[in-house]
Amino acid sequence: MKIKEKLFQKRKAIERELDRILSRDDSLLFRAMRYTVLSEGKRFRPLLTLSSGECLGVSERVLLPFSCALELIHNYSLIHDDLPSMDNDDFRRGKPSCHKAFGEGIALLAGDSLLTLAFEVMAYASLSENLYPQKQQIIKEICQFAGGEGMIKGQIIDITLSPEKANEESILELIQKKTGSLIIASVKAGAILGKASASQLEAMVNYGKSIGFAFQIRDDIIDSSFEKRKSRVVRPSYVSLFGFEESKRRVRGFVEAGIEVLDKASLESEELRYLARMLLEFGNGKKSE
Repeated sequence: MKIKEKLFQKRKAIERELDRILSRDDSLLFRAMRYTVLSEGKRFRPLLTLSSGECLGVSERVLLPFSCALELIHNYSLIHDDLPSMDNDDFRRGKPSCHKAFGEGIALLAGDSLLTLAFEVMAYASLSENLYPQKQQIIKEICQFAGGEGMIKGQIIDITLSPEKANEESILELIQKKTGSLIIASVKAGAILGKASASQLEAMVNYGKSIGFAFQIRDDIIDSSFEKRKSRVVRPSYVSLFGFEESKRRVRGFVEAGIEVLDKASLESEELRYLARMLLEFGNGKKSE
């Protein structure tokens, strides 16, 4: 089976499981949650989890709850990012943002519910007893990557960093926390379930760091290629500091660095390499998300 088809089948499995998780009732809250999660997301993070775990011999059944939990957390962050008090963005994935479709109050609570549901999904994941320590470790790690020292810290930097104080160090910290945290958590979750060695785990983390940088800089390039909507808050970015061409060069460098660490660790995953190389495509004008 070709790699595109394999990733397509993985994405379909993720979509089915997300639909199942979010179909427990038809309340207004769950309609808002489904509206956001079951839209045209790329499922980049859960694909990283399935691919990293598979290359270490873990079955899709074992990986799926954790990959879906990470996608729920990601979508909670998107709902909150779009709110008027954050980025004030009226559109997401080509349709009205959750708060425009359901109102700010419902959107805020939908985001909160997706976050708590993610940890419920992981807590109830059915694993064999020999994987209980790995399950506990993953939940702990995701708490840290998604929390005040990880993604949320990145969001704080994002809304407080003034253009005149922005420099490469601050922008890279912003990217590593806000975007990179969940990407690192995604590859690390699969590696932990695969009982990766210390060197393999380090390689996965370094791959995640490099891909996180490439992912966000690519999105900054695409954002800057189109006229900004008047309502959306424009914040400092890698492109605003270094311009298009240098930013594209840095994306290529980060992608190559990510693939190189996999090669050095002898981690055989064409899917992880393919997902990294996808970030070198700028022509379609679509953000990675």
